[in-house]
Amino acid sequence: MADTGPLSDLNDRSRDIFRALVETYIETGEPVGSRTISLSLETTLSAATVRNVMQDLEYLGLLDSPHTSAGRIPTHTGLRMFVDGLLEIGDVSQEERTQIEQVADRSDGDITRALDDAGSMLSGLSHCASLVFAPKLEAPIRHVEFVSLSATSALVVLVTEDGNVENRMISPPVGMTPSAMREAANFLNAMLVGRTLQDAKDVIAREIEARRQELDTTARTLIAAGVAVWDGEGKIEPDRLLVRGRANLLEDDTTADLERMRSLLDDMERKRDLAQLLDLAKEGDGVRIFIGSENKLFSLSGSTLVISPYMNAERKLVGAIGVIGPTRLNYGRIVPIVDYTARMMGEMIAGRGKAVKG
Repeated sequence: MADTGPLSDLNDRSRDIFRALVETYIETGEPVGSRTISLSLETTLSAATVRNVMQDLEYLGLLDSPHTSAGRIPTHTGLRMFVDGLLEIGDVSQEERTQIEQVADRSDGDITRALDDAGSMLSGLSHCASLVFAPKLEAPIRHVEFVSLSATSALVVLVTEDGNVENRMISPPVGMTPSAMREAANFLNAMLVGRTLQDAKDVIAREIEARRQELDTTARTLIAAGVAVWDGEGKIEPDRLLVRGRANLLEDDTTADLERMRSLLDDMERKRDLAQLLDLAKEGDGVRIFIGSENKLFSLSGSTLVISPYMNAERKLVGAIGVIGPTRLNYGRIVPIVDYTARMMGEMIAGRGKAVKG
């Protein structure tokens, strides 16, 4: 990784001390003193020399000195510099690889189950909370039907090629007749069969315009309403966030940390700003790491988010998977686990398994 910021200005001794301090902090979660660092270095340096370097690193904004201890801890800026310039990424162990692959084997192509199991597995391996942003419906469509329930409500029923049946409530146009409802369903079936809804959207829009004279006005309105509700408009939660291992966030923390973590859990429970979570993953290829206030979604929790997108067969981003935990994550171990899990989920999605149910 390329050096960024103050890292390129540090000499070898300062880098060694900084690396040793961050690695010790990640392992223990406690402020690290100069004597501890001097004993851990391969080169012989006195505690006084180490202490002087630590003071310089603090001046650069890379370390902080808690009031209750003479030791130092890395700041969020320091952790970011460590991750970008000094972190050594490990390999996924054979045991971890087997656990991840077993998620796909057990699911028998059921993506809903696979994503749920992947979240539980990631939480267990990382000892953090896992986040899984599940994809929207992607399977090809077999049949669409409108069912009138009353003068003000109707049901859109959609059957996919893999046998899943989903439905949504809509408000039909005023004066909707049974014949117009059948006309709308016949039109959609002709356009949608064998396609995903996303693939057919543009075709439907063009055909509605081209056949404006043929289609009844209420039928056109009903078609647009049906497409809109299936495309996510009118749904309160168009995407699904699966969270596993919440309890891991409440272990071994101070009272202040616990309050911040409880606030984070409340946010996740209410599923706030879910679109932002997927946007974060979209902005880069592969695993992305957000430390502390680097992302607005979890800025109040003092936590780290490690997230990776996964793609469908057309290499379109359909979801994301990752973990959230304290800033002292074992990044070198967690990053490859998240990456491998995301790639496994992408392979399942590309294999056109069963779609996630809403």
